[in-house]
Amino acid sequence: MKKINKLHATIAIISLAFLNLFQATAQETHSPYSKFGYGLLNDNATSTQRQMGGVGYAMTSGRQTNVMNPASYAAIDTLTFLFDMGLDMTFLNYKETVGSQENKFNGKGGGLDYITMQFPIGSRLGMSLGILPYSSVGYSFGSAIENGSSSYEGSGNINQLNLGLSGRIWRGLSVGANVSYLFGTLYHDAYAYTGANTSLFEQVMQVRDYHLQFGLQYSQVINRRHRATVGVVYTPAKTLLGHTWVQQYRNISETAPPDTLENSFISLKGNYSLPETWGAGISYEYEGRIFGEVDFTYQPWSKANYTTNEYTGDVRFADRYRVSAGVSYSPRYHGRYIQRVAWRLGAYYNRDYIMVGNNNVRDFGISCGAGLPAPSGKTVINIGLEYINRSATPQPLMKENYFNITLGINFNQTWFFQNKIQ
Repeated sequence: MKKINKLHATIAIISLAFLNLFQATAQETHSPYSKFGYGLLNDNATSTQRQMGGVGYAMTSGRQTNVMNPASYAAIDTLTFLFDMGLDMTFLNYKETVGSQENKFNGKGGGLDYITMQFPIGSRLGMSLGILPYSSVGYSFGSAIENGSSSYEGSGNINQLNLGLSGRIWRGLSVGANVSYLFGTLYHDAYAYTGANTSLFEQVMQVRDYHLQFGLQYSQVINRRHRATVGVVYTPAKTLLGHTWVQQYRNISETAPPDTLENSFISLKGNYSLPETWGAGISYEYEGRIFGEVDFTYQPWSKANYTTNEYTGDVRFADRYRVSAGVSYSPRYHGRYIQRVAWRLGAYYNRDYIMVGNNNVRDFGISCGAGLPAPSGKTVINIGLEYINRSATPQPLMKENYFNITLGINFNQTWFFQNKIQ
């Protein structure tokens, strides 16, 4: 007969994770470039995928989650439950040149990155649940003004609570969709210090909306040892739902409530939007030991709406494209411990949607890491390193260097098993 294998423990893990999720501190961002638009974007890559440059459109595996392409969920077998969570620690230094003066800054951040889970709901269907960041804001800098000084600070995240479903409709061909609930609040603060008074203008953007993504994957086995996969994803453009407003604290040392500035309270609908997203990738796998993938992402942000006013200033977007590539090597899946370790390497180039004046912001990165199997079971601990360089072009403006340490724990459990009758 069938017995539940560790089902109560699995349910407990899920419940505790989601109960603590909204109490935990989200991942902390430090970048002056996040002042613009919706902040720095996230591409839904897990720790495994970040170690490979952020690839995933053509990645199909029953042993790890892949939110980048919902068509991948159907690859999970009927006995497996996956639970994946990621954390990271970021060390940052950036350099700004203003005339002949050079300003330097060092900082660190990090925190919880994502939580995802994946499980079968039939022989041909797979489902995923999770919470991941969509974008994040975090910066702090200052400047001199007439009769005083000013400083600028920003914080907040837009998160996505994700539900995905995938089905295998033909041998090697799978389709899937993600339905996400976007939620979060972004804060942009401008302080003015004049004499003994400190005034604050704060722009608040509160997002409460849904988001859709569709995916397709097709895998072809060649001579048993070789497998090639192509993957495509599409996200429709949409207007955002929520509100934004600007409020003024005339003297933050007083307890008086802030004043919402006239004509600053507006609905996001029709005034702020997200563009469509196209993504495509191709991967190659040899005997389950060697895996390589190349991905391309395109988003026409120049078509997105972002209403500005006298308080927020001018904001311009550019079309975004991203190219990434990564490889993984695991000598022998059923060999000695060192042979079961998966070694990964990746790189990417991203021309971002953010513009500063007439300058495009771009970043590139290289990454590496290892998937360390737990002594017993199929659980894998993923440890990785990332180096990211971000600056503007043609004028560099500010050069940022990031060193990230990523940690992911991929719990792979068997939900049900068949007991032998003695």
